[in-house]
Amino acid sequence: MKTAWISCLLALLMTLPLRAEQMKELGPWQVHYSAFNSSFLTPEVAKAYGLERSRYNGIINIAVQNKKGVAQAVGISGEAKNLTGTIRTLSFQEVKEGESIYYLAVLPYRNEDTYQFTLKIMGEGQQQTLTFQQTFYVD
Repeated sequence: MKTAWISCLLALLMTLPLRAEQMKELGPWQVHYSAFNSSFLTPEVAKAYGLERSRYNGIINIAVQNKKGVAQAVGISGEAKNLTGTIRTLSFQEVKEGESIYYLAVLPYRNEDTYQFTLKIMGEGQQQTLTFQQTFYVD
């Protein structure tokens, strides 16, 4: 049953608008990242992963692959800083489904909050830094 929920989550993450998913090459990795409103999750998927669905919560989704497209288990830590300087530490949880590995974090926000993300990705004896910016809107 849990596999069905994981599959639903993965399907949801894959069907988000293409502009929501981005990728950067960092060292030996292809790092795919997206940030979206948690209300896009179905209640069942949110419950399965202990994620709160809310118009005021964003989900940060990170997937790390090697250059051949093979999912990599890594450590991720980081923070989000809004335009007023408020810093929020992000806590990522690992989700595995078959050969896929995703890292999810929740970020509370207000309408039109813009956050600058700085994430440290650690693995294979090295550390890389992913930075990106996202504006969140209350739906």
